[in-house]
Order: sequence, then C-alpha cells, then structure tokens
Amino acid sequence: MRPLTHPSLDDVTVEGILHALSDPVRAAIYWQLSCADSANTCSAFLKMEDRCIPKSTLSQHFRALREAGLIRSERRGVEMLNTTRCAEVEQRFPGLLPAIKNAQSIQCEARKLDADLKHAATRAARSA
Repeated sequence: MRPLTHPSLDDVTVEGILHALSDPVRAAIYWQLSCADSANTCSAFLKMEDRCIPKSTLSQHFRALREAGLIRSERRGVEMLNTTRCAEVEQRFPGLLPAIKNAQSIQCEARKLDADLKHAATRAARSA
C-alpha cells in the first residue's frame, strides 16, 4: 500500500486551502472534523446531510484536504483515521480558517433563508 503524503507546513498555501474548502462537501467534512473530539474514519461521512456519498468520492475529498495540508490521515488496519491540522495551519496563517468558517456560515444561513422564503412563496401561491 502506498504511503500517505502530508505536506510540510512550509508547503501549505492559502490557494491550496481555499481550493480544498471551495467544494461544499469537503468544507462540511473539514468543519465536522474540526469539531470532533477525536479522529474520525472516512466511513463516518458516507451519509452527509440529505445524500449518500460513494466511498470513492469520499476518498478523493479526503485526498484533496490532505494534500492542501488541512488534515492528517493515518491508516489503522483497513480504516483511515483523520484529524485536522487546525493548530498548525493557524500558526502559519493566523485567523485564516476562522475567517473562512465565518464566511461560509454566513453564506449557508443566507441560502437557508432564501430557500425558506422561496418555499413560503410557493405555499402561498398554491393556497391562493
């Protein structure tokens, strides 16, 4: 089995981080990992929100996060345990991850509000 590569902190770039977190599924995986008390396996993310994600797709998402320097992955038997490198990234780019998380939270809330308004308008139109 091929060894996992993790970039050194000096090789982690803002562009790589932004690219990795630009995908909504990868962003959700990363923020869930950052809130976890311990390492999580890839299979813990097979069902996210309202959809099932194939293992092969999850593997690619975890690879993108790992190559961006956002997570550290370790093989334990047949499982892959994943943890974030928040402290390391914070040391290299102070305030970057909290700013991205805050911006994504604002965007998420705006999308939910927009969806709720559209749903309410649809219901009102049907009952009229």
